[in-house]
Amino acid sequence: MKQENIEIPSLVASRPAERCVSDAWHAGCVSVDSRKVGLLKFVTDFNIGGTERQVLNLVRQLDSSRFELHLACLGLQGELLDQILADGTPLTEYRIPSLHSLKTLKEQAKFARYLKQASIDIVHTYGFYANVFGIPAARLAGVPAIVASIRDTGDHLSRMKRRVQKHVCKLADCVLVNADAVRQSLLETGYEDEKIAIIRNGISMSAFHKRGSSTRLHEELAVPPEAPLVAVLSRLRQLKGIEYFLQAAALVSPRFRQARFLLVGDGPYRNELEQYAARLGLGRRVIFTGFRLDIPEILSEITVSVLPTLSEGLSNSLLESMAAGAAVVATRVGGNPELIDDGITGLLIPPRDHQALAGVLSLLLGNPELAEKLGAAGRQRVAERFPIQFAARKTERLYTRLLRKAKVPQNGNAGKDSPMTNDK
Repeated sequence: MKQENIEIPSLVASRPAERCVSDAWHAGCVSVDSRKVGLLKFVTDFNIGGTERQVLNLVRQLDSSRFELHLACLGLQGELLDQILADGTPLTEYRIPSLHSLKTLKEQAKFARYLKQASIDIVHTYGFYANVFGIPAARLAGVPAIVASIRDTGDHLSRMKRRVQKHVCKLADCVLVNADAVRQSLLETGYEDEKIAIIRNGISMSAFHKRGSSTRLHEELAVPPEAPLVAVLSRLRQLKGIEYFLQAAALVSPRFRQARFLLVGDGPYRNELEQYAARLGLGRRVIFTGFRLDIPEILSEITVSVLPTLSEGLSNSLLESMAAGAAVVATRVGGNPELIDDGITGLLIPPRDHQALAGVLSLLLGNPELAEKLGAAGRQRVAERFPIQFAARKTERLYTRLLRKAKVPQNGNAGKDSPMTNDK
């Protein structure tokens, strides 16, 4: 799935002028008052990532009296898969070798048949591969409402992939983004403004523990309980800017000898980063933890959470760190300034500037009261503006508006309509 010569599947060739509703509605055999809305969410896989965690949290908040949820993916794999399977939601895999093969066309046709048989009213796809695979098939199946989620500024995609995604998204009824920065990047590349909606990520505040309530992570790492922990929670990829974090750690560690620098996550860049940390002489001062599922517990012991990324939409790890009350430092890119009020709920630095990062880390490690103040303000900001319940209700209202536009009947519990406006 990493081939660059991506051909747009032939299913994309035309969009029917008239939108069809699900077969069950045509048959007239389902009561308007009792039938739930058939909703299918499509992701690439269930590896730990911001999109996957957000989908998992969101589906658990959607109104089950209104929506009959289905899931689909391109790969039944990932650390979050067990949680998905435990929820008991219907889940179907459409495994393909690439986006431009005969096998892909057959799987798209199979997916289209499933959408008809299951009377799916809304298909919501997440990310490049799910968008390109799922949207044409959903349009072929006559699904009344199709939502494409784009949750980053696309800097990791080749020019060809960006063109393909833009073309496919013309078949969607709505392009849903999670930050104004993403919206602006799409407008600059020619997406239709009236089709874009913004719903920012949400966090379940109840999952995050009181700070200082545990020393389990310190004990696991065999470091003194008073040792400050500075962490990056991220997939280990080049665009995450982690080499700048390591450079900053090398500058800061001689002054704060008890401090430990954690990289919580995994990815294709890990081996190179481990070798780079060794060349910087960080030794045991830096710890690669790998993927972890106990993020709230980890964050309860983190002094400073750093996001040194070079490109970002709206960061889940940043939201989680703020929800946990950790002081946050992030680069001034993408949606980060939409979360952090610089100097009040966290600190913003230029990207690719390890000296600036070292400076603010030294400031926070040398002034624990400031770190606590920023962390408390960040937690309050997330509690007020980013609870997962807000995101769920706004998503439900978006679905309702799209179905009404497509003239699909809904049950009596349907929420009030709302225009497709930006989520402020």
